[in-house]
Amino acid sequence: MTTSVRVTGLVKRHGRRLVLDGLDLSIGTGVTGLLGPNGAGKSTLLRCLATTLAPDTGSIRALGLDPARRDERTELRRRLGYLPQEPGPYPHFTAFDLVDYVAILKDMTDRRSRHREVRRVLAEVDLTDRAATRVRRLSGGMRRRLALAQALLGAPELLVLDEPTVGLDPEQRMRFRALVSRLGESRTVLLSTHQTEDVAALCERVVVLAGGRVAFDGTPAELAAVAAGHVWITASRPSGGLFWRTADGRYRVLDQRPPAAEPAEPSIEDGYLRCLGAAG
Repeated sequence: MTTSVRVTGLVKRHGRRLVLDGLDLSIGTGVTGLLGPNGAGKSTLLRCLATTLAPDTGSIRALGLDPARRDERTELRRRLGYLPQEPGPYPHFTAFDLVDYVAILKDMTDRRSRHREVRRVLAEVDLTDRAATRVRRLSGGMRRRLALAQALLGAPELLVLDEPTVGLDPEQRMRFRALVSRLGESRTVLLSTHQTEDVAALCERVVVLAGGRVAFDGTPAELAAVAAGHVWITASRPSGGLFWRTADGRYRVLDQRPPAAEPAEPSIEDGYLRCLGAAG
């Protein structure tokens, strides 16, 4: 695996709150999932990688470039695509005009080739038939897909996606997975999500952040294995611990084995919860 991004000793504070605490991380070609609770520093890390936020201390090298240097930062922005957690809506633009505007900001100056690229990325996210629709008239899921189209402009070598599947229905999520898995064959994709099923379906690697540090770094199977021997199924309602009622009327229990319980196959979510200490 070729390393595309290397983060070393990254520190970022928001006021008095320490958000990234000396973070070290390397990311290579393929799809890497970023999990973590709210406030773990996921969005802050992605903003630093996307050059929209400067770290307090530490260093970033992305695609061989140093975003702390102005000329290299400009070059990096041309070669990356970024989907923020809350993209600006620009409600009076049409979908086509909004993506075209972003393309202009990325120095795509030739009108004919730029418009061809805008049509291409709109097609990638199944919005061709909405190109002339104003953003304010698009559904939440469509706006999310439009934001993804902007991130895909220029076939970026590095894609930084913050909660990309929020608002997508099951069919749209499946199309998103197909698109991102294809892109990950030759590019570096880092996506932050709360959807562990997206990680299981898409990611060769998963990183869990907690308290501004890396709490886990490995494959999805390795994350699930963190909970091996700690997941149980029982017909009786447990008296304590972390549990929930399943569709067949039984209870799935994490960490505290109830009487007469049977062992269950751990999931990525189980491993994630144990990794964070949420089950203890």
